[in-house]
Amino acid sequence: MVNESGSAKIGVLCWEKGQVPKGLQQLEALPGNSTNPASYEYSVRFHPVWGANVHTILENPDQNVLRTMISDARTMVSQGVRAITTSCGFNAIFQRELAGAVGVPVFTSSLLQVPFARQICGPEGDICIITANAGALGLEHLTSVGIASTAGLHIVGLEHCAQWNRMFAEPEAEIDLEVIEQEVLGTALRALDEHPRIRAFVLECTDLPPYSAAIRRQSGLPVFDFITMVNYLHSAI
Repeated sequence: MVNESGSAKIGVLCWEKGQVPKGLQQLEALPGNSTNPASYEYSVRFHPVWGANVHTILENPDQNVLRTMISDARTMVSQGVRAITTSCGFNAIFQRELAGAVGVPVFTSSLLQVPFARQICGPEGDICIITANAGALGLEHLTSVGIASTAGLHIVGLEHCAQWNRMFAEPEAEIDLEVIEQEVLGTALRALDEHPRIRAFVLECTDLPPYSAAIRRQSGLPVFDFITMVNYLHSAI
């Protein structure tokens, strides 16, 4: 899974080949997904990390996988990559270790944009984080990316959405992408109804940027996601 050229500035650490549920593979085919080359207006280098999967990243962050990620990232840097990111927002838990070990800018998760969103929305504005699984997104993830307080944050997960959850409960099953879109959009709009002080959305999951435009249209609010983050960093380097 490599779309690379000698000029690629950004390297993307991805889940191991063969470890991605069929439903997630369908999402990866959508423009805007972190592992789809069509999501970028520039070259990126995709690198599968041995041992990286839903169990070792999302459910039980594995230090052995972190060490592999560090080694692989260093190799990419030695080959000319100037910044490192990852294909799963739950790698936020490894932000400090990766950034301290690789020697180039590292941005593991779109959650890094939460402090920025908070500042531009003002002290009275709340921020809504939409995540793949709210129960798995802990304080360790937040503090690792510089989120010092959960005040004014509303973390909503997609784990209770039937079609979304099917990707993990039935990893060999295909999913209905139209239903997924309605689940994501519905989750965002319900959060806004329940918390009218929300002034921006941050999409933690790297599979969600294909739905950012719909959330912007329906809510009228800014939406920060993996693609807004990677584009910003690409322009900076």
